[in-house]
Amino acid sequence: MGRTNVIDGSKLAAALRQRVGEIAAQLHRETGIMPGLATVLVGEDPASQVYIRSKGRACTASGIAAFDIRFPLDVAERRLVAEVERLNRDGRIDGILVQLPLPAQIDAQRIISVIDPAKDVDGFHPFNIGRLWSGLPTMVPCTPQGCLRLLRTVHDELSGADAVILGRSNIVGKPLAALLVAANCTVTMVHSRTKDIPDICRRADILIAAAGRPRMVGAGWIKPDASVIDVGINPVVGPDGRNRVVGDVDYEPVAAIAGAITPVPGGVGPMTIACLLLNTLLAACRRRGLPDPLL
Repeated sequence: MGRTNVIDGSKLAAALRQRVGEIAAQLHRETGIMPGLATVLVGEDPASQVYIRSKGRACTASGIAAFDIRFPLDVAERRLVAEVERLNRDGRIDGILVQLPLPAQIDAQRIISVIDPAKDVDGFHPFNIGRLWSGLPTMVPCTPQGCLRLLRTVHDELSGADAVILGRSNIVGKPLAALLVAANCTVTMVHSRTKDIPDICRRADILIAAAGRPRMVGAGWIKPDASVIDVGINPVVGPDGRNRVVGDVDYEPVAAIAGAITPVPGGVGPMTIACLLLNTLLAACRRRGLPDPLL
């Protein structure tokens, strides 16, 4: 077992954002088109506000127009539907992102289904999910796309790898399974009803932890030299009483065994935002019949 390769998501995301910015600038010079992303936030959740602000800054830095739309927590579902329909018609908008979770009075799936699939930069619309599982070109959800890009930095070939995904959410687990199947991995999804989870994880060449439980994955769950992608973003109180963020993986013990691992923070998170910018650029080109940019 060699030295663990720490996968620097921040560095890789910065390179992708720079490339998106270069292509967006070229697109604007040659056609006058500036890709536009609308983010819709309901309520005043502090974490969501921070995330939306970071997306706005990233858009500005990459030459993408940012449209920040906010509603109070008690907004009616019909009002939110009407706003999404307005954004669908707005020619300045190439991507629409409705920040999840939504409050209880709103059916999140209905809101997602109202978004024009061509502007669905989150890749959550049933149309796009169906195309993803069918192996057709589509909008690929940002976090799974980021995970795959991170894996490809340490795996020249994914074909035949035994991949285990811990978590079956519509946002990460299920679409990531589709991507890994398309890459010819053998994919197992484990969840709260799965028996002998540690035993299954120990067989994995690639382990993606996306369960939302802090430090759930310990060293005893890891096959030596496996690649570990930690999707978890869990707020905890540290020994010094300060708030901090940790992943689903107990990082230090696991890093001593894994062949490659993503840190938290600085791993999957930055790649998620970079892939959102990429999806917005792709949407701007596809909606106008332009070829996909080479990235």
